[in-house]
Amino acid sequence: MPLRRKIFALLLAPLLLGAAPVPPSAAALASEVLMDRSIPAVGIVLIRHGRIADEAVAGVRARDNPVPVRRSDLWHIGSDEKAMTATMIARLVERGTLSWNAPLTKLIPELSTSMRADYQSVNLIQLLAHRAGLQDLIDSDYYESLYHDRRPMHAQRVDYVRMALSWPPAYPPGTDAKYSNRGTVIAALAAEDATHVGYEELMRREVFAPLGIRSPRFDAPRRGELAGHDGDVAKYGLKADNPPVDAPAGEVRLTLDDWAKFAIDQMKGDHGRRRLLHTSTYRLLHTGQARTVFGLGWGVRDSLDGINGRFLTHGGSNGYWDARIVLAPDQENGLLIVTSSASDGAQKAIAAVEAEIVPTLIR
Repeated sequence: MPLRRKIFALLLAPLLLGAAPVPPSAAALASEVLMDRSIPAVGIVLIRHGRIADEAVAGVRARDNPVPVRRSDLWHIGSDEKAMTATMIARLVERGTLSWNAPLTKLIPELSTSMRADYQSVNLIQLLAHRAGLQDLIDSDYYESLYHDRRPMHAQRVDYVRMALSWPPAYPPGTDAKYSNRGTVIAALAAEDATHVGYEELMRREVFAPLGIRSPRFDAPRRGELAGHDGDVAKYGLKADNPPVDAPAGEVRLTLDDWAKFAIDQMKGDHGRRRLLHTSTYRLLHTGQARTVFGLGWGVRDSLDGINGRFLTHGGSNGYWDARIVLAPDQENGLLIVTSSASDGAQKAIAAVEAEIVPTLIR
């Protein structure tokens, strides 16, 4: 029997008997993913009852580097980082350094006179929940120039945000929701302004260090490291990621174990076993704003893949990697998966794994 049919049978049998479905092993899922030859490597973590229950990595570091991947390798999780950025912002709000409801003119005073009037009353919740009216378009020549900008990162982010706030809104802020990387970068700039500390260091101080997360880096892979791919071409160095100015929206690389530490804390926080935030703040992050699916750094759903239940989700890709996180916080179960390719095959493989695992998350 083909592997995929075996896994389906494992899931189906308990359902027919009225019992909870048994998840296939992470190793079996990883083997299934690598059946698509467009995917050089995959990493999978299964979380049960607030702990890592199973984990597997498979494949090679790059098409031009056949060294097998290891659990200690760093994986690019793309926009799944947004939940981490929102958590850092929440720490500063709880401390009184920032305010959820302060207008943008107060959050970024150096841009108060240059931003369009449409954006002046936008607040942090709207920025992080994609309700700020921002367009996600950007001039391609300007974006390319950011790779070669040698100014301090804060100065680059000020100019980047000034540009974003000069564009007409896609819709009146606060009236709709449209996914935007810019909103997260603007929120991070507000944190830099309030603390006089760079975003990357804020993340280490406020999120990573308190959780014992030590692996994260915000640089692009170098030769010899686990790399993302454009087709069969491994991507290294400067152009292997978006410009560093965009880091708050999704440029972190870290081990799967460290990613899981963050995911587990988010779920435990919902149940009062907090390490970073008050329980009410975790729940704010995990609540869809204004009847949308957008929480603060999270997608919030009451069903997924035909299964009813409360789910926190996000996907991430810079075009060379593809990542997906699905948490069932009420049960403290979850799935983390990332591939070193963003091919159509990788996207389909991740979707197939999600569909297989989601039924097991809420039982």
